[in-house]
This record gives sequence, structure tokens and C-alpha cells, in this order.
Amino acid sequence: MSRRKAFLLKTLLFLFALNSISLYIYFSPHPDHFHPKPQSENPKFLTEDRKSLTDTHQRHLVPVSFHVKPWPILPSYLPWSLNPNVRAKSCEGYFGNGFNRRIDLLRSLPETFRRSPNYGGAGGGWFRCLYSETLDSSICEGGRIRMNPDKIRMSVGGEKLESVMGRREEEELPSFDSSAFEIEVAEGSTEGGGGRKLVNEEFLDRFVPQGAVQIHTMRSLLDSIRLVPPDEFNCSEWVEEPTLLVTRFEYANLFHTVTDWYSAYVASRVTGLPNRPHLVFVDGHCETHLEETWKALFSSLRYAKNFSGSVCFRHAILSPLGYETALFKGLTENIDCGGAAAHDLWQKPDDRKTARLSEFGEMLRAAFGFPVDRNRMSKTVSRHNVLFVRREDYLAHPRHGGRLESRLSNEQEVFESVKFWAVNHMECKVNLINGLLAHMSMKEQVRAIQDASVIIGAHGAGLTHIIAARPTTVILEIISSQFRRPHFSLISQWRGLEYYAINLAGSHAEPAVVIEKLNNIMRNLGC
Repeated sequence: MSRRKAFLLKTLLFLFALNSISLYIYFSPHPDHFHPKPQSENPKFLTEDRKSLTDTHQRHLVPVSFHVKPWPILPSYLPWSLNPNVRAKSCEGYFGNGFNRRIDLLRSLPETFRRSPNYGGAGGGWFRCLYSETLDSSICEGGRIRMNPDKIRMSVGGEKLESVMGRREEEELPSFDSSAFEIEVAEGSTEGGGGRKLVNEEFLDRFVPQGAVQIHTMRSLLDSIRLVPPDEFNCSEWVEEPTLLVTRFEYANLFHTVTDWYSAYVASRVTGLPNRPHLVFVDGHCETHLEETWKALFSSLRYAKNFSGSVCFRHAILSPLGYETALFKGLTENIDCGGAAAHDLWQKPDDRKTARLSEFGEMLRAAFGFPVDRNRMSKTVSRHNVLFVRREDYLAHPRHGGRLESRLSNEQEVFESVKFWAVNHMECKVNLINGLLAHMSMKEQVRAIQDASVIIGAHGAGLTHIIAARPTTVILEIISSQFRRPHFSLISQWRGLEYYAINLAGSHAEPAVVIEKLNNIMRNLGC
């Protein structure tokens, strides 16, 4: 009997150890050593380096300081390791790490010097881009990069909205003079003399195409980069930790801002950052309430023009434009992906399903300190919050009149009918939330979204919040005939959320039809 007990004890200990190893791999932030390495490109205008991205990347990272925020543990997290076998136009290609084509633009130092304790002096910079065939977009990163704000023509940015009313959008978007950005070239480098451009037109057309974007700021930024020798590389300020450089366009619109948030998150994960990076806005837009989420997601936030002189980055990452994310491209492309649980995809990979948007939604909630535990979310509830997302007038940006176009002409009538229905719902307790989101802090908005069992509203940017909804939340969108756009049906599909729509002949909704839909939804929820 004692031998049997000993055998059982050893078996249990072995299973516990095996499970612990599996959990470590699952939650490890960048387990590249478990995946194949991509090959480096070597066309005529590139440098040749066949070493793995992971190895060279780790050698260039500088230890982070205490004020950098760690990544939270997310139930839907899956490793972002580079994998050259990711199929083009697959779900991972669209939403995850399809940036598996590496292009080394600036040769790094010899390996013996990189490993020496002297690294960090005037040893020269490095630069590479990771290209996605699926998105036709690149994430670029480099080291020892200098930004010269006086050579970026745009407004200062970060001002109070009231102080810049009427300012033209052209004044807020960056225009880069030559040498707006520079990279130090190591002494004795074969990269050429000082002042040489980092990239040429051939590279830009191939890896950072203009596409349908009228003003492609990342492309222009890359075109401005010049190489300079150590004796010309002087900095007023150094930023030691990894830093994202982001340019926004429709910065006051929630949908477009979510595309920017997602692009910045993906860029951070793809480049294997061990902690959340700092953020620099390379634009001159004024302050909006959406900055609250930018600050929650990342370690710090500054505007490029707020630096008093030239600033140098040990490690800078150029985040692609939000227009180049699957969230935006899906409006015109057929992205046939369904949402799935990360645990299921970990056990049985499926390139027609994704958990990436669920992961990002958890990141948004965790950034504000809200719990994202799977077990907590799956508990049965006897009280259901129904969040009615309202459209209301507010001043959004310097060129905005403060009034929103109505998408539901009788919204107040519908709201009052739903309110009466909620009070008189007998099967279970229903709490109707009046979602006046424009007058709530971003943290309060995210809290309202995560606490909702049902989210209802007319088509509008506020519904983009469903990206942070719980996996059991049900979406009901009321769509007028003038706004039949797929934004929120697609997000629901990619998240795996239950979605219903009421398509109107005009902009007037019959309250009885809305109530009937809600009754059906509540019955499905067990009420």
C-alpha cells in the first residue's frame, strides 16, 4: 500500500511540474525560442544579417527603469513570437504577428562589441523593419535615434481645446524636414558618410506603400532620417526605455482612436518589449479625453514639440497608422475571421479564428485596473445591466461645431420605452444604464462596458467600446438607412460576441420592435 501511495504522489508531483511549465510558456511575454526564426531580407538596398531577430533585439535592449509599467496577465494572451509560417490573409496575419519579413536597414555592431561591457557608448545605431504581406504595412524600430523637433513643422500639440478653436488640420499634421530624425553611424562603419539617407524610394514603395492614405506620416518620417557620425550626434535629452512614436489623424473619434491603440499595442508586442513602452505623439493635435486611455495603456505620454531640444532614444518603435490595421481594412476587405477562446486556439490552432481582439479588450480593462479573470466573468448573475449607448452633443476638436448628426431620430422615445421595460421586467432584475459616454471619464466608460450584459445603441463611434466587452455580452445595434456600415458587426464577429441588428427604413425606430428584440435576448440569457 505504501508503494502505491508513493507512486501516486510521484505522479501528482510530475503532473504539477508539467502544468507549471505549460503555464510559464503560456504567460511568458516573448517565448521566441519555442518558435522558428524568420529570415532576413537582403535586396540590393539592404544590409545582410541572417541572425535571428530575437537574439539581436535582446542585445540592444536597455534595462528598464522603475517607472515603466509591466504587462498585465491577460487570460486571452497568446505568444507574439515571430513565425515565418504564418499564412498571408490568415487571422493571425490580420490581427496578430504577421510581420514576419525582416529587413535590416542599418548594420548593427560586431557581435563581440555588442556583448562587451563598453556597449552604450558612441557605438552607432541600428534600424530594421518588419513587414506584413497581409496588411501591406511595416513596424520599424531602431536604436540611437535622434529626433529634432525644430525640424518637424506642426503645431505644438497637447493644448486645451478651447485655446485652439478654428485651427486647421493641416497645422496639426507633421511635415518633416531633412534630418528631422537621425541615427548615429558607428566609427569606421561601412554605411557611408554622414548625411546619407537611411531609406530610398524603392524601399518605401515596397515596404511602406502610400496606399490610399493621402498623407502617410510614417513614410515621410522614414524619408527624413539621415545617418550622422558620432561627433555630430549630440543630444539634449536621452530616453533610455523603449518608446513608441505615434501619429494620429482622426484623434477625437473613438473608432479611429481604437485603431491607433491597437496598432500601438501590436507594435509593442511584435517587437518583444518586456514592459509597456513610453509614448511620443508625433503630431500637433490638442488634448482630448481619449488621452486618458493612452496614458493608462502605456508608461508615459509626451508630444514631440514639448521637448525643449533634440532628444535621443535608445530604442524607438514606429507604430503603423491606424488605417493599416485589420480593424480599418475590414471595412473594405473581406476578413473572414471568427472570435475564439485563446485556450482553444492554444490546444488546436485555427487560422480562421483569432483571440487577439479579446486579448486587446482585456488589455484595455486591465490598464484601468479592472479584473479580467475568466472565472469571475463566467459566474451566473441574477441582475443584468443593459447599457444604452447614447449619442449626445459635445465639442470634439477645433473644427467641430459641437453638434452630432442624429442616427436615431427618436432616440429619447426609444430610451424611455426601454426604461419602462426594464423596470417592469419580471423574470429577472434588469438595470438600465443611461450611457451618456461623452460626459463620462474613459475609465467610467470602460467600467460601464465591462459590467454590461447587453449593449444597445444606434450606429456610432461609441459602440467601438464593445472591443472591451466581456465574452458573454450581447450587442444590439440600431442602424438607420443612411449608416449601414459593418464596423460593429465585424468587431462582434472577430470578438466572438453575440450580435443582433435592427435595420431601419429611415432613422425612426419602433419602440415595440426594440423591446421584442430585448425580450428575445433576455430569454437567451435565462430570463
